[in-house]
Amino acid sequence: MKKIVLLFIILLHFGVFAQNKMSEVTLLNTMALVAEQIIGQDQFGFTYYKTNNVFYKMKDGISFEYKNISLGTITKVDIKNPLRILLYYENFNTVILLDNQLNEIQKINFSETNNSLLVSKIGIASQNQLWVFNELLQQIGLYDYLKNEYKSISTPLTVKIKKYQTNFNSFEWIDENNIWYRCDLFGKVTKETKVPDFDQLLLLSDKELIYASNQHLYHFDGTKNEVSPLKILEKSFTNFDYKDQILSIFTTEGIINYKITRP
Repeated sequence: MKKIVLLFIILLHFGVFAQNKMSEVTLLNTMALVAEQIIGQDQFGFTYYKTNNVFYKMKDGISFEYKNISLGTITKVDIKNPLRILLYYENFNTVILLDNQLNEIQKINFSETNNSLLVSKIGIASQNQLWVFNELLQQIGLYDYLKNEYKSISTPLTVKIKKYQTNFNSFEWIDENNIWYRCDLFGKVTKETKVPDFDQLLLLSDKELIYASNQHLYHFDGTKNEVSPLKILEKSFTNFDYKDQILSIFTTEGIINYKITRP
């Protein structure tokens, strides 16, 4: 009887997620960079980071910077399109769009364009649009920054968003129940899967993600409901990214790149 109870407790601890064998992780290279927060790297090899609320872009001795003291703290950066970079200043409900040399292209104060639009989550979408989550109505919408027009595309969300991520074609989020959802450009919402508890999280395609828990990294396959540990050398890190089987670990002192081989 005691063995049955012990087994039940173990199953509760691991939940419904199966433990898969560890993926192979190989150290590739490192890059020294003292920064408050490393945002990531683009397809052209430029690195983006923030220090003292100044936004930087750097590669091989070439460096650009942007700062706007009057808008306070940068709360969101989107570098998916290096020709149109997004900076969001939530305290002023304002977004800044930059070109590839960090020159200001456009400034949008949502409080001036739409009195009922209070933005708490934002990202670059396709077709000259921005993904916007309107905190007042709890709805996902699209803002056309050329026409200065906004439209809601989802019904109000009933469960708070715990983590969100955007790409050109979708707004994705994990709610407080750890359920993963995806909303496309037409407002169609798809329930993907339940995910493990996490401290940080990076959503990949096809119900896959990488997450951090207690400064350990894991790969989660929602299709198979499997968790694979990713063993890295760093005992602490501020953020991470993953592109083309390269796992990039961001610390306050630089970037460490690993090659990931799935089991």
